[in-house]
Amino acid sequence: MLKKKNGNIIVITSIWGQTGAACEVAYSAAKGAQISFVKALSKELAPSGIRVNGVAPGAIKTPMMNDFTVEEIEVVREEIPMKRLGTPENVADAVSYLMSDQSSYITGQIIPVNGGWYT
Repeated sequence: MLKKKNGNIIVITSIWGQTGAACEVAYSAAKGAQISFVKALSKELAPSGIRVNGVAPGAIKTPMMNDFTVEEIEVVREEIPMKRLGTPENVADAVSYLMSDQSSYITGQIIPVNGGWYT
């Protein structure tokens, strides 16, 4: 990427990296570090034509949610302004946008994909 003076790095972080979560301290810290990594690396690589961004999913219907009871998922769903969990396709759409030329002037940003749960 440095030789070509062109590239795109996208990090998948988490809503918990943005706001923190009780009982998820280590996970929140790791995801928060990813967010700082995106912001710092984007400044370092921008002069070389390389963009660095992240996507921060909220509650997404993935196997990561398999340990939640139906009742727990309902509580989470009710907290989300859009009143639904996201899908892997929602996350993929955000990544696809960041990979595209439509986002050619975007770097150092974290795109939330969380239905308005955390803004």
